[in-house]
Amino acid sequence: MTAELSPARRRAVLAVVALALMMVVSAVSGLNVALPDLARSTGASQTQLTWIVDAYTVVFAGLLLCAGALGDRYGRKGILVAGLVVFGAAAGWAFTIDDPSLLIAARVLMGAGAAAVMPTTLSVITTSFPPEERGRAVSVWVGVAGGGAVIGLFGSGLLLEFFSWNSFFALNVTLAVLALIGTVALIPTSRATRPGRLDLPGALLSLVGVASLVFAIIEGADRGWTSAATLGAGAVALVTLVGFVLRELHTPAPLLDVRLFRVRGFSAGSLSVTAQFFAAFGFFFVVLQYLQFVVGRSALEAALTLLPLPVLLLPSARLAPRLVERFGTNRVDAAGLLSIAAGLALISQLGVELNQVTMYAGLALFAIGMGLAGTPATTAITASLPPAKQGIASAVNDLSREFGSALGIAVLGSLLTSSYRSSLAPALAGLPSQVADGARSSVAFVTSDAVDRLGPPGQQLAAAGRQAYVDGVSAAVLTGAAVLVAAAIAVYFRAPKTAEEHAPAPVEDQPAAPEPADRS
Repeated sequence: MTAELSPARRRAVLAVVALALMMVVSAVSGLNVALPDLARSTGASQTQLTWIVDAYTVVFAGLLLCAGALGDRYGRKGILVAGLVVFGAAAGWAFTIDDPSLLIAARVLMGAGAAAVMPTTLSVITTSFPPEERGRAVSVWVGVAGGGAVIGLFGSGLLLEFFSWNSFFALNVTLAVLALIGTVALIPTSRATRPGRLDLPGALLSLVGVASLVFAIIEGADRGWTSAATLGAGAVALVTLVGFVLRELHTPAPLLDVRLFRVRGFSAGSLSVTAQFFAAFGFFFVVLQYLQFVVGRSALEAALTLLPLPVLLLPSARLAPRLVERFGTNRVDAAGLLSIAAGLALISQLGVELNQVTMYAGLALFAIGMGLAGTPATTAITASLPPAKQGIASAVNDLSREFGSALGIAVLGSLLTSSYRSSLAPALAGLPSQVADGARSSVAFVTSDAVDRLGPPGQQLAAAGRQAYVDGVSAAVLTGAAVLVAAAIAVYFRAPKTAEEHAPAPVEDQPAAPEPADRS
């Protein structure tokens, strides 16, 4: 397909792909800006807020591989169009409702639509651009994947400055419509010439496994880690995820051939991407609430606080390929992960009063690290497999990203909730049960006018609640930093060092997979 597309057409395709990717990314990050207003307007608890954000990523991650297989079989452009329609329609429904449970349901549908959109983005790049241009195009993709999250934050914050929290979903609808128009007009049609059978049992096992795991993590902080629901969900997750691996090892047409993780670049890149987005989206979830609930910034001010991220992330992402040529994938990727970890460690030192130097120094390290780690990790995945397997590489890159995001929001969000409730418990002694329950449920109650009307006891509760929330943020981001350090060590020893080590093994030496042929 690369020979049939002019340079101008390739640039237009890249722009459409970037817009669709930004839509998908901002659907998670942008909502974080609206959470405080959403909580105050709907009465959603801290656990419900976590689900409103994470229901999207759970379904997204669980359906990615199946959606990619459908694209191979029925045409990637058609699946992309269907995903944009489902995403936009679900966002339009979310715009009209204010019940937390219904919002969770709408986010599930948005996640299903996003799963149909995402697998096409990177595979379109890798099949549309010639090898000499592919690295630069991938770096743009990585930059949009990271920087687009903050651009989404800013767009949502700007809307919330003038409109209510549900205007965020109007932004989702607008992006979906624009991406749909661009897709119909510009994206070439492509599909596999001999697609394998759809592995529906594998798709079901992966979705149930991921959803059960996230349910156990999120609900464990609310119901108790030894509750029947938590333990039961954990057991289901263990059984289904092990069953998924066994299924993929023995079925002749696997949804994901897990044997590919024996390839060094493939496994190291996947681990790096998972760790990056575990930290990034967990961080966005906790820090944006901190800036609004604790520091008292508006939605727009909170978003503007994070705006320096893309300013540093995009140039570092473009610089990363040259650094890889000089120092090797393993060193640059590991250095990027350590830089993100250092940024989170700095941010964990924040208090009730915002220290600007600490915040922006932490954000700078975070952004530079995301740029440095993102491009080498994604390139390691795609370069480890031959052209015939780029659909698999794209799907696993996306899956790593979304699985990491879902786990990051769940784990760091649950740590935030658990630490907040533990730190707040002494301040609830002697308070009316209704007040204590409200404070325990969410920091939104602690910072509301209802608490202010309690007089001095309310002021003491508000102060204790803010400090408890800061304690929770610190515990969450330090956990994210620890995960990144562990991932950096593994990537340093596992990832390829030279271009020769990146070179994919011959197709016959790898597990069989359908060979895609692009039809423009």
